[in-house]
Amino acid sequence: MLKFGGTSLQSREHWETLSSIVTSRLTAGYRVFVVCSALATISKALETLIDAAASGRHEPVLEEIRRQHLALADRINVDGPKLLAEHFQVLERLAYGISLTEHVDPRLRARVLAVGEIMITVLGSVFLASRGIDAQWMDARRVLKSREDRSLLPHERYLSARCLSDPDPELQAISNRVIITQGFIASNALGHTVLVGWEGSDTSAACFAAKLEASRLEIWTDVPGIFTADPSLIPDARLLKQLEYDEAQELASAGAVVLHPRCIDPLRDHCIPLLVRSTANPELEGTAVVNATSESGPQVKAIATRLGLTLIIMETPRMWHSVGFLARIFNSFAQHKFSVGLVATSETCVSVSIDPVHGFPVDAAALEALLVDLESVCTARSIQDCAAISLVGRDIRSVLHELGPAMEVLDEQKLYLVSQAASDVNFTFVVDGKHAGRVTQKLHGILFGQRAQDGQFGPSYRELLEEVTPESRAPWWHGCRAALLRIAHRSGPCFVYDAQTIVDRAGHLKSLQAVSRCFYSVKACSHPEVVSLLYNAGLGLECVSPGELNFAHDLIEDLDPDRVLFTPNFVTGDEYETGFRLAGHVTLDSLRALELWPDVFAGREVLLRIDPGQGYGHHKHVRTAGKQSKFGVSAGGLARLAELAGNMDLRVTGLHAHVGSGILTPETWGETAIALASAARFFPDAHHLNLGGGLGVPERPGISPLDLDRMSEYLDAFQKAHPQFEVWLEPGRYLVAESGVLLARVTQIKRKGEMRYVGLETGINSLIRPALYGSYHPIYNLTRLDETPDMTAEIVGPICETGDILGHARRLPHSTTEQDVLLIATAGAYGRVMSLNYNMRSPAAEILLSLSEPPQD
Repeated sequence: MLKFGGTSLQSREHWETLSSIVTSRLTAGYRVFVVCSALATISKALETLIDAAASGRHEPVLEEIRRQHLALADRINVDGPKLLAEHFQVLERLAYGISLTEHVDPRLRARVLAVGEIMITVLGSVFLASRGIDAQWMDARRVLKSREDRSLLPHERYLSARCLSDPDPELQAISNRVIITQGFIASNALGHTVLVGWEGSDTSAACFAAKLEASRLEIWTDVPGIFTADPSLIPDARLLKQLEYDEAQELASAGAVVLHPRCIDPLRDHCIPLLVRSTANPELEGTAVVNATSESGPQVKAIATRLGLTLIIMETPRMWHSVGFLARIFNSFAQHKFSVGLVATSETCVSVSIDPVHGFPVDAAALEALLVDLESVCTARSIQDCAAISLVGRDIRSVLHELGPAMEVLDEQKLYLVSQAASDVNFTFVVDGKHAGRVTQKLHGILFGQRAQDGQFGPSYRELLEEVTPESRAPWWHGCRAALLRIAHRSGPCFVYDAQTIVDRAGHLKSLQAVSRCFYSVKACSHPEVVSLLYNAGLGLECVSPGELNFAHDLIEDLDPDRVLFTPNFVTGDEYETGFRLAGHVTLDSLRALELWPDVFAGREVLLRIDPGQGYGHHKHVRTAGKQSKFGVSAGGLARLAELAGNMDLRVTGLHAHVGSGILTPETWGETAIALASAARFFPDAHHLNLGGGLGVPERPGISPLDLDRMSEYLDAFQKAHPQFEVWLEPGRYLVAESGVLLARVTQIKRKGEMRYVGLETGINSLIRPALYGSYHPIYNLTRLDETPDMTAEIVGPICETGDILGHARRLPHSTTEQDVLLIATAGAYGRVMSLNYNMRSPAAEILLSLSEPPQD
């Protein structure tokens, strides 16, 4: 059995691949049964056609459907107008009929939607014939029959039919070696067309496989298997080489779109293996779904995300010990044709999720009607645009205690619902949909970023399909590889910074129209030439200690105090005195400081650091807001602080907040600005708002960078609404992280069982972020940059600590050897400044590649 999805049928190259796959199976001695989906987007276009026909506006939609099919026919050199004329006429008649009656019942809807699969297989059978393959076209409705259940509602019987899948001797006896037919469609006992559920071609293929007692079912799609997460969201998602039937079904139900949830049962009943393969890369092995895998022990195997969920929250004390309460509320969902997904209950509250139907949003009118109906038995409300994030794996209850570090990702999220599946293969939590991508990425990094390849987990999606990066998009260090190699061999371990990258980043920030001033956070990288470069580029300097203040004054002759911002926390009165003497702007972090040292602050001007109550960032140690953070004055203390300030003639001229580091959501700074503007009612002299820094850079390959244009839009909107305020920023990591690399030579390579270790001449004494934060830094073999990474290894240093690890499960060329130079990227921020002399080992040196004479190969 071969099933091809709609995205695998859109080009001549795809059809040539289909033809070669069929030929190879014939050569191996198999009979071949091919099931095809409609062209990608066509089923939704047919839904749109139905809706448009009801108002008489169907002609443009019909023309677009016609155009797509004729274009494909032209690409594969078959006579589209002749082959499809009858089917276009059917669609036209059905649409015209709908326009007259303005009514569509489920039976008519099924007839319209079935045409997509029929047209693609008509074209496909002729194409295969042109390639010398005698393929018999078969109408799936003649063979695939739905189960009769009169208790089902009409839309269930016609649009989500369950099909019989018992072995069919008559079908097995067909002599043709190749048959091509449709997915998605079947017929009922009356001969009417029915659908096997939205996107149900997988299920059709599974039912055919069971009827034929096939040796296996191969599903050919646009990805090379099933992965630990959606590879379009996380390119570092790992290939799952094998899954058991129940795990695959749970993944499909939880949102992994590679498989349809209903396709598993017919295969499991007959122990038919399922292979998921890529049409674009047929040489890749893909994923096997089988009765039992070779791996042992419970574990999380994947993360699945479903977007667009609507939650219904139902509360009433009357449900306590009320017999039949759940039956009554679920009857309301059935009457309004809503399918319930997740359920969580307490003594006085029930929360359930509603999935979007066929990828379309929940109908607002139907949802309102449901809520009105529910009000007769409880207080009901809806929360829309939610996302369900599911951890899937066998015996998941037994590994929940191991998921503590992963669950830390959720401590800044509002959890609407938590569900642990009765089948023990699923642990799900529901969050706001706008945070789903970020949460999934971080969870995946924690759960799978350190897994070595084995019989269960294969290479990442990126490793399987990554193309050579175009030179125009290559990192800056690609252009001076030879020079960097000379530096590494001459100087030993070394941080190297690129001046042009730093200047470019500064230019990006200065282009933000709503931002009037930027202060560089010196603690990110205090290399003198880097600090001078940014000061000369027009940025001010943000310092957090007297040491940094003195450093800045010693470094820059005639330093303008107005371009210096002092932002301490939990310091003495003497340090504040130093700040007022050396900096033009001082930030007050605590109400207690005013109570302890009123003479220090009397008659001064300060910025006030406020805790907006919500922290963000890539790790809990860099989230600098919220009750778990030591920074800032909470909202409850503002009135008291304003009173104290008035008593001592202290003017609060600005407000400040910094919610965390490594933030990639552009709306964060707009939200912070709004929070500060709200707090300004306590401080009438406040005229500038410092939104902090924290502008993130992508930590891992595949993560989208911060959208500075979107950030600018949020700030522009804020400035337009609040023109009385100036907006300041104090970035650090954003300006320097990507400018810096750490170079170190390989000292030893060691194997211990399946583990391979690559040792370097420096470790956490130079770069402690991986050990301290679990931070990810891309690592490359600079010496062998042109060779394919085909070996997985732990990258470690010489420090006498088990935690001296710079990278887990990293891919390097198998030829990597001693004295090769490894490059650790995105190391320009919080690298050398956080280094130490532990084990009496000196940290890596620092070099700035100047703007005037950058080294070249």
